[in-house]
Amino acid sequence: SFHQAIAATGRLSSVDPNLQNIPIREDSGRAIRRGFIAGAGNELLSLDYSQIELRIMAHYSADPALIQAFHQDDLDIHCMTAASLFGIAEDKVSADQRSVGKSVNFSIIYGVTEFGLARNLSVSREEARSYIDRFFARYPGVKKYMEDSIAFARENGFVQTLSGRKRQIPEIDSSNRFRREGAERMAINSPIQGTSADLIKLAMIEIHAQMQQSGMQSKMILQVHDELVLEVEDEQLDEVTRLVVDTMEAAYPLDVPLVANASIGRNWLDMTDL
Repeated sequence: SFHQAIAATGRLSSVDPNLQNIPIREDSGRAIRRGFIAGAGNELLSLDYSQIELRIMAHYSADPALIQAFHQDDLDIHCMTAASLFGIAEDKVSADQRSVGKSVNFSIIYGVTEFGLARNLSVSREEARSYIDRFFARYPGVKKYMEDSIAFARENGFVQTLSGRKRQIPEIDSSNRFRREGAERMAINSPIQGTSADLIKLAMIEIHAQMQQSGMQSKMILQVHDELVLEVEDEQLDEVTRLVVDTMEAAYPLDVPLVANASIGRNWLDMTDL
């Protein structure tokens, strides 16, 4: 079963069984995914939004460097961030340094503290603080977005997604520091994660409508937050792929392009990128 309004951010949630929480990095999870097999004459088609929350952050923050990065097809945003964190050229960034850049990029979206980042990266708090400071020096628009989101929540008691869906933030002025800081992190992340949830739901509605109108026998069978999984008839594969990619990428007008990556396979584990 899928629940529409259980998760506070607006994401769908799944129970009995929870099909949105099958771990692909564990042997048991991979075995379960391999058990999802398309019927005869069909393929499973997976479409996954690329870096959707970072792209939404770029839109909200209007940060010029982030926006420019997502308009360059060959630019690696994690490598670009790592270069700023370590003060080196992008072509000198190592795999380990890129991993740090990736962790910082995604941690900032959730309003990470220097303590939290230090724990995530197994570095000192001083080093974590320097990463955060360098990130904001590279992307000052992100810092302003975070400050503005907290201020908006404090003034209004809620934050909202791009589509206008609200999330109440009742503890934004709590006298308890831990609750207040948690509420501040919610104020930062909820518009981003909530907008991501809204976008894929809008795409799902349009995809379903167009497939019904076209008389297609292919169907959506699963949504895992930023990913849609469909069972597609072999002869419809190209047509359905174009339909779903185009619809997902046009779900909502942002200042940066939305990108949906497609892969196919006979089962949900062994899939090949298109």
